[in-house]
Amino acid sequence: MQAVEVTILGKKYKIKSDYPPDYISELAEYVDSKLTELLKKMPSLHPLKAAIITSIIIADELKRAKSEIENTKKSLKIFEDKTETIIKLFDEKLD
Repeated sequence: MQAVEVTILGKKYKIKSDYPPDYISELAEYVDSKLTELLKKMPSLHPLKAAIITSIIIADELKRAKSEIENTKKSLKIFEDKTETIIKLFDEKLD
């Protein structure tokens, strides 16, 4: 397990993880950018409340992305089924 130092809202944190340090840094930068974006819109917001709201925003992004993946999988399955049907019909005509 490696430790990586990240900065979120100007405060340094050490995070221990089995993931590569660059990946952890990338995640921390994303969280920091979301927090910073929120605090620019609402500068009087307490950092803890900002962190909670940012967590909800990121959770929403994740949920929407998962939903989009599921919809894509369903569309792909429909496409595969139609392609399979077309191939069977084509094979029947060739026989």
